[in-house]
Amino acid sequence: MEKEFDLVIIGGGIAGYTAAIRASQLGMHVALIEKNKLGGTCLHQGCIPTKTYLKTSKMIDDMKHANVFGIDEVQPKFSFEKIQERKNNIVEQLYRGIEYLVQKNKIKVINGTARLLGPSIFSPRAGTVSVSFEDGSSELIQNKFVLICTGSRPKPLSFLPFNNKNIISSDDFMKLEQLPKSIGIVGGGVIGIEFASFLADLNVKVTVLEAGDTILPNEDKAYTKLLQKALEARGVRFIFNCQLNEHDFDIDENVTLKLKNINETLTFEKMLIAIGRQPNSDDIGLENTKIETAKQMIVVNDRYQTSETHIYAVGDVIGGLQLAHVAAKEAITAVEWMNDLVPIPILENQIPRCIYSNPEMASVGLSKESAKKLGYEIIEVKIPFKAIGMALIENNAEGFASMIFDKHTNDILGVSMIGKQATEMINEVSLAKFMNASGYELGSSVHAHPSMSEILNEIGLASVDKAIHY
Repeated sequence: MEKEFDLVIIGGGIAGYTAAIRASQLGMHVALIEKNKLGGTCLHQGCIPTKTYLKTSKMIDDMKHANVFGIDEVQPKFSFEKIQERKNNIVEQLYRGIEYLVQKNKIKVINGTARLLGPSIFSPRAGTVSVSFEDGSSELIQNKFVLICTGSRPKPLSFLPFNNKNIISSDDFMKLEQLPKSIGIVGGGVIGIEFASFLADLNVKVTVLEAGDTILPNEDKAYTKLLQKALEARGVRFIFNCQLNEHDFDIDENVTLKLKNINETLTFEKMLIAIGRQPNSDDIGLENTKIETAKQMIVVNDRYQTSETHIYAVGDVIGGLQLAHVAAKEAITAVEWMNDLVPIPILENQIPRCIYSNPEMASVGLSKESAKKLGYEIIEVKIPFKAIGMALIENNAEGFASMIFDKHTNDILGVSMIGKQATEMINEVSLAKFMNASGYELGSSVHAHPSMSEILNEIGLASVDKAIHY
């Protein structure tokens, strides 16, 4: 095995393989170390599998409401085994695509477990990477740069570890061979809401248990309330202000939970813990370096350098917005800094945030509540989807979109949408924010008619009182 590279990347998820490809394009000799499969959580347990499930559940819901389109109502039958088979086929196809791309870009993939080493007779500085293999052997890999892309894993309740049986993580769910009849979901964030949406459409009795008083607390409350109402209409129960402790649980074949705040005892076949994710920063040798951490997250500067300036870190392991598209963009940015380029910085207010539930919800920039807290004097415009012809065609009239903008500059501060295709349309807003467009500029661009994206045309024009259809 070669023992010296320009760049050694630890972790082959979306950040790792994206960084490897960009580094290869820039002429770097790259080693990509991954202990499991390339693609990481996003491909194998997260983004791709869950959205495949959600697509199936949305089709089931559409079939149940086929009468809206002049078609006799259908009560669809489904096979969870076949749903999983489709999911697995999609994952496998994308996995093979990643394998092809890394091979095409002449990236050396090393299947093993990596740890950073400190200064030694082999190198005067920390960062040599030791790779351990399943057969018990190991190799030392020298490098000019290291990029840590080790990602994150599901976070358990402090008093209730996952047992891979009835106290499960989102990763564990992907291994289930059959659907539970009932499930309690602890956490009303993105992961919990997406699972609730999928499972409700597949006739699972779903209860969401949230410690706070709302789902998706960082999003506009008008939207989260509408999403909650839509999920409740499909049978999801929400219980808020649940402060759980170990004495509330009785776990045998099922999970029994005593809720003091509502004086009720509930029993679930499975309990999915969806309270967030924790960074994979342990057991990678950070203690052998000067790299600093805060709450297990690796501390980096605006170039993604750690305290060891030749060692970089990106993605979930550094915290921030734990989104696959953020990790990929951070990876490209870090590699470009290594090569003395000056990449365009990543700004949080330009990053799309998407919930792929039914209905979908998406946003860019500030919510109304956060803008007010920051002292902005704002104007909000809100237009229902029913003002748009394609929304009626698509049976999407219940959704709406809104924009908040600075009263004095007309700059777009934030846009939120709820309804079908929201997670696609939000990308246009991200581009508008990237180009520093005003609301009027967004509204002045020509949109195809009929199309769902005309809603963006209308809210842009509405920001200067020029809306045509509302």
